[in-house]
Order: sequence, then structure tokens, then C-alpha cells
Amino acid sequence: MALSQRARLTPQMAEYTEKLYIDGDLRWLPYLMYFQPADHRSDVVTTDRVGFRYSRRGDRTASPADLPGDGPVRVLAGNSVAFGVGATSDAAAPASRLWSRSRGTAPWVAFGGRSHNSVQELLLFTLYHHLLPAVDEIVLVSGLNNLVLARQPESMRGDHGAFFLCAQYFEKLNELGKRKRGAGKSTEPPRDLQTRLGEAADLTIRHLRTWRLLADGLGARLSFVLQPFAPWVREAPAPQERVLFTELDQVYSFGQQYSDLIPVEVGRAYADLLRVGCARVGVGFLDMNPVLAAAVGRDDWLFVDRAHLTDNGYAVFADLLAEHIGLS
Repeated sequence: MALSQRARLTPQMAEYTEKLYIDGDLRWLPYLMYFQPADHRSDVVTTDRVGFRYSRRGDRTASPADLPGDGPVRVLAGNSVAFGVGATSDAAAPASRLWSRSRGTAPWVAFGGRSHNSVQELLLFTLYHHLLPAVDEIVLVSGLNNLVLARQPESMRGDHGAFFLCAQYFEKLNELGKRKRGAGKSTEPPRDLQTRLGEAADLTIRHLRTWRLLADGLGARLSFVLQPFAPWVREAPAPQERVLFTELDQVYSFGQQYSDLIPVEVGRAYADLLRVGCARVGVGFLDMNPVLAAAVGRDDWLFVDRAHLTDNGYAVFADLLAEHIGLS
């Protein structure tokens, strides 16, 4: 049987989808809903006893639950980009890239949860930051999931925004008779794009207020980075990306279902809302999309899908992050 283009170009993605996601060993946890499997071992990904990915620098390794010493750490928090979905190994993931290029000795640890929204990212850090010693730096890479999830009906969004798999969650609760909410298909008409952009930005900034309080309490500098999203980086994808996106759209229909999010100007409008909000709550902001666009060539292969990067993409991402935020 012939390999699909995705299997040929990005064989590592089988590990992320078959082992580390819904059809694999995803862990169902109170409060967080779901998280990566604990103590996972493979050539592509290794996780600690909690489920955090290891970062690597030479022969040294570090994770929130398995630190090499009691000195300070630096935290790369957020969603699947912080986790490094798409990287062919732990060493190629963004926290490892930041640690390897750093002049300091304090390790970078990956505090990322795949498919997490902003409240799950915040809860993850709240529940597990006790594992860390002193924290010098927190870089939160996020933004896209809140916007994607803003399409969900009000019955799924509630007071704190929707989360991935929320429809299945509410359906199961209703089946058990424990909650009468969110069952069946919603008849709520789709909301306009500007409303969804505003809601996603407001939700993100609401949670950044609490991140700021946590960072101040830890004596850490906090920065928010709007994650790279392929259509917001450049309108015409690299040749490999075009092949991958076309094949993925045949399976998941992302390009059709979320076509209104794809224009570059939508990404810039969202970034503007986030920039204003970050300034209001005193958090440094970086939109990685135009920064990444300016740093690469037209045919440079950066993405394994529209939201996750290749090894080269993460290497460039880490260098630009350090340069524009001022990481030593």
C-alpha cells in the first residue's frame, strides 16, 4: 500500500496522532480534562511521570517533574506548539531549541498541553508549578485554539470558553443524567467573525491577568506570543506544505470549515486586539507571524500542518523568539 504524502513527508506525526492523542494513550484528568500520557518513551517524544515533554541540551535533560538541579528554570508554556507537536525528537522541540541556544545554564522546560485552550493552559501551570524551583522567565505561546473554539455554540462555550472534545463531554454527562446541557446538535446560527475575534481575544487577556499575578509572585518576567499559523505567515505555502495541507483537508476539512480564519488580515486583526489587551494588563506581546514571514524564504518548509512546525520551523521560531523578546 502506497504511503500517504503525510506519512512520507512527516512520518513522526504518526507518533503524535496514534500514541499521544485521542486514539492513543491520552490521559483523562480532573479539571484539565486531558493531558499527554505519562512516562511515554519513543524516539520522537519522551514524557515525565506527569506527562510533560523532556527538553534536551547535549546529554542533559529537564522536565517540570524531573529537573537536573534545584536552580532556576525558564518556562515555555502554552498549547501544542509549546509541547512541540511536529518535531522529530525532543531535541528538536522548541524548549530544547531555546535551552541549546541559551548562554545561561538555567534549563528551559516545556509546560505545554496539546489542544489546550487558555484556561487549561492556566490551570496546568496552577496545578503543577509547585514542581518548579525559582522561575526566571515565562513565555506563553498560544492564541489559536481560543479563536478556533469561539465557533462553538453558546451551550459549549459557557462562562469560560469551549474546549476541544466538549461536545462529547456534555453528551456523556447527559447520558449519565448528571447534567442537562449541551446535548445534541445546536441550532444556534454561526456568529460573525468580528464577534469571535473579540471574544477569543478577551478570553485570552482575562486569563493573562492571572498569569501576570502568578508571574509577579514568582518574580518571573512574562511574555505572550501569538503562535505562528501557516496562513498568517504567508499566503502561498511552501511546496511541501501545499501537499500536506491538501491531503489533510481531504480528511479534516480544516481549510473549508475555518476558511474565514485563513486570510492574513484576519490574523493581523486578531493580533491587534491581543496587543492592546496585553498592554492593558502589562504583559509583553509578540505576534510571531509577521516576524517569521520576514525571516524565511518563500519555499522554506516550516509547517507539518497549518498549526505545527517542522524541525527547521521550530529552530527558526526559537531563534526569533530569543531575539525579539530578549532572551539570553
